[in-house]
Amino acid sequence: MTTATLQAEIEALLSAEAVSAEQARAVFAGLRAALSDGSVRAAEPDAAAPGGWRVNAWVKRGILLGFRYGQVVDVSADHGRWPFFDKDTLPLKKLDAAAGVRIVPGGSTVRDGAFIGQKVICMPPMYINIGAYVGEGSLVDSHALVGSCAQIGQRVHLSAGAQIGGVIEPVGAIPVVIEDDVLVGGNTGVYEGAIVKRRAVLAAGVILTGSTPIYDLVHGTIVRPEPGSPVVVPEGAVVVPGARGVTVGAGKEWGLSLATPVIVKYRDDRTDTRTELEQWIR
Repeated sequence: MTTATLQAEIEALLSAEAVSAEQARAVFAGLRAALSDGSVRAAEPDAAAPGGWRVNAWVKRGILLGFRYGQVVDVSADHGRWPFFDKDTLPLKKLDAAAGVRIVPGGSTVRDGAFIGQKVICMPPMYINIGAYVGEGSLVDSHALVGSCAQIGQRVHLSAGAQIGGVIEPVGAIPVVIEDDVLVGGNTGVYEGAIVKRRAVLAAGVILTGSTPIYDLVHGTIVRPEPGSPVVVPEGAVVVPGARGVTVGAGKEWGLSLATPVIVKYRDDRTDTRTELEQWIR
């Protein structure tokens, strides 16, 4: 089934007054297969779009069809001694050694309908949800989450405890995007469709949302979301957790401050040398 045909069938189902559950499940199975092999994506690069990425809302609507028409079934492991119950339209992804992906034993899960590129390493326990895209050579470390529809580029390092929240609804909103060669530090959270451009470094503990202003000390500017686009971390930016004082109301009197991400430099040869250390574990 071509992408155009798949899109037309999903949109026809969404606009129909009466929908056959059997037909909806069959169309969703086709979408899930296309997402799994990477021929369809929830969002894709588009130089003409705000932030450089375009959301494919029809894909996200199609994923929601899978939730709507699935039946909760017993998917327990180890002969029922490890109980799980989930929609039967959302099975786990089956990979073999030929896929060139390392999923290290210890409790990790990848839902079918996620694309996992060659040479990706998954350290336990971690979770990758349906609609997500993880590019070649990336590392998803322990306790990391790649949320539904999140887009992860090539050679990205998601450190232990990193939380990449996808964004499946609203369907027209861009999901979280982490571009190529980005280092995401431990216990970092990226949410609400924030876009992190290539070669950026997010230090441990940075929290970014789609509406978070980022204070750029290098250029003396504030990076803010633009109309129709969430906040975009500039290419090569090195972002650390910071704080800014509250200047109004009782907050000023009490000496309060608010957490805020701060760009302290842009990536150079010394930064690259440090990030190359991760190659030793490959």
